[in-house]
Amino acid sequence: MDFRPTDDQRALRAGARELLDRRFDREALRAAAGRGGRLDRSLWRALGAAGFFALRLPEAEGGAGLGLAEAVLLFEEAGRALLPGPLVDTHLAAGEVKGAAEGEAVVTAPYGPLVAHLADADVVRGVDPPGRADARPIRSVDPLTPLHRLPPDVRSPAPPEPEAVLLTAAEQCGSAGRTVDLAVQHARTRTQFGQPVGAFQAVQHLCAGMLVRAELARTAVYAAAVTGAHAEITAAKLLADEAAQDNARDCLQVCGGTGFTWESDVHLHLKRAWVRAGRGPTRARAEEELAADLLAGADRWDG
Repeated sequence: MDFRPTDDQRALRAGARELLDRRFDREALRAAAGRGGRLDRSLWRALGAAGFFALRLPEAEGGAGLGLAEAVLLFEEAGRALLPGPLVDTHLAAGEVKGAAEGEAVVTAPYGPLVAHLADADVVRGVDPPGRADARPIRSVDPLTPLHRLPPDVRSPAPPEPEAVLLTAAEQCGSAGRTVDLAVQHARTRTQFGQPVGAFQAVQHLCAGMLVRAELARTAVYAAAVTGAHAEITAAKLLADEAAQDNARDCLQVCGGTGFTWESDVHLHLKRAWVRAGRGPTRARAEEELAADLLAGADRWDG
């Protein structure tokens, strides 16, 4: 089984990066952070026009008829760009919520008691009762992800769909890869004692470890997109969460004091990684599920 992207998939990824570089550059990122993560509806419609949400719908329904593997590539690019909004939920609702596929409707869904981008959402999936008036805004660690806490009388939603978990893992992979780029760029251009800081072995080790984590997570996500196996999706999310969070921390170390400043993007990657890590099974739950799957496999092998 070949997990490497095809030429068409690489072209799709390149097109997504070009679109985001053009429509959501660093200036747009800062503007989004300045307005507390509130969505730019014109950008949302541009994503819809580009097929971001309708990617997996059949062609007869106005989609591209592509699969989960292609969706993973798009969401990896979205994570790299720190694109805000309930992208996963709107993508998954494209076939059932009017306007979602075209980017005319914003769809969100709760993760535990929390729901992101509630003020911008036209539809909230998985909430019973469906009212949102009693949801309480809370302070989010990520300035690009506004959060609300649902009231106690709202029944706990079901665990997120495996596809939602995998696409969130893909976003984490994109963020992990981007912080590798930021660390390497800083190590090459920042000088100390008359030479680039990348010449120092300690910095080289940090960058090498970041690259290994990012590539390991990306491989796991790509493989899970092909197989669709629950255990592999769980493992991919676990590795992607680790890569996104640890790479952002190591990138801060490489960048030094500048990495902690508001002008740097590194802290935004770390904060978003923390928020995404809460979407899906906790680390402890994921490890338990994977251990149980391994033990079950061992029993079958022994039998």
